[in-house]
Amino acid sequence: MFSNYLIGLREGLEASLVVCILIAYLVKTGRRDALRPIWIGIGIAVAIAMGFGCVLEFGSQELTFEAQEALGGSLSIVAVGLVTWMVFWMRRTARHLKSELHGKLDAALAMGTGALVATAFLAVGREGLETALFVWASVHAASDGTPRPLIGVALGLATAVLLGWLFYRGALKINLAKFFTWTGGMLVVVAAGVLAYGVHDLQEANWLPGIRNLAFDISDTVDPGSWYGTLLKGVFNFQPDPTVFQVTVWLLYLVPTLAIFLAPVGFASGKGKVTAPDDQGSRPAKAEQS
Repeated sequence: MFSNYLIGLREGLEASLVVCILIAYLVKTGRRDALRPIWIGIGIAVAIAMGFGCVLEFGSQELTFEAQEALGGSLSIVAVGLVTWMVFWMRRTARHLKSELHGKLDAALAMGTGALVATAFLAVGREGLETALFVWASVHAASDGTPRPLIGVALGLATAVLLGWLFYRGALKINLAKFFTWTGGMLVVVAAGVLAYGVHDLQEANWLPGIRNLAFDISDTVDPGSWYGTLLKGVFNFQPDPTVFQVTVWLLYLVPTLAIFLAPVGFASGKGKVTAPDDQGSRPAKAEQS
C-alpha cells in the first residue's frame, strides 16, 4: 500500500503542479476566459489516462496465463523505463518548468481555443499515461488479493490534489527540489522491485530462462502471508524465493541508477527552493538559491 501511495503522490503532485502553474498564470494575466479550454484539455487527459488503465486491467483478463504473464512482464519493464526517465527529467527541469509552461501557454493564447485545449492535454496527458502504466504494473506486482494497493494509489492522488490546491492558494511552501529528489529515490527502489517482478513474469511465460534457478529460498523464515512479509512485498515487491536472473537484474538496475540519481550535482544537490505558483492573492513564485 505504501509503495502505491508513493506512486500516486509523486506522479499526482507533478500533474497538480502543472495544473496550478497553468491556471495561476491565466488568473494573474487576466485571461480567465481561457480557463474553460484549459479545464477541457485536463479533463480529456484524465479520461484517456483512466481509460488506458481500464484497458490494461480488463483487457489482460481475457488472455491465457502465459499471455498474461508475458504482457505483465513486458509492460512492467516499459513502466520502469518510463518512470526512470521521468524522475531524472524532473530532477533536471523542475526549476525551469514554470517558465517553459508559460511560454507554451502564451503561444497557445495567440493561436486560439483549440491550442489551449491541446496545451493542457499534452501537459497533463503525459503524466497521466505514465501514472496509469506504472500504477498498473506496481499494483499487478504487489497485488495480494485485497484492494489495499488501489487504496494506496487513491490516497496518494488525493493527497497530491490537496497539496496542489494549497500551493495554488499560497498556503503551503516546500522545497520541491529536495522533495522530488527523495521521493524520486524511493521511487527508484520501488521500480527495481517492479522490474524484478516483470522479469519473473517473463520467466513464467517462458520468454526468459532460469525459472527454476533460485538465488535463495527463505520462505520458511519469511512467511509471505505474515504482516512483515506483506509489508516487504508491498513496499519493495520482495519475494522470498527469487531467481538468479531476478536478483541480478534488480542489482544491476538499483545500484547504478540510485547512485547516479542521488549524486550531489545540479538539481540533485537540493538547489532551488520552489514556492507556490503565481496568483492574484498569493506571493509570486520564485526560485531561491539555497
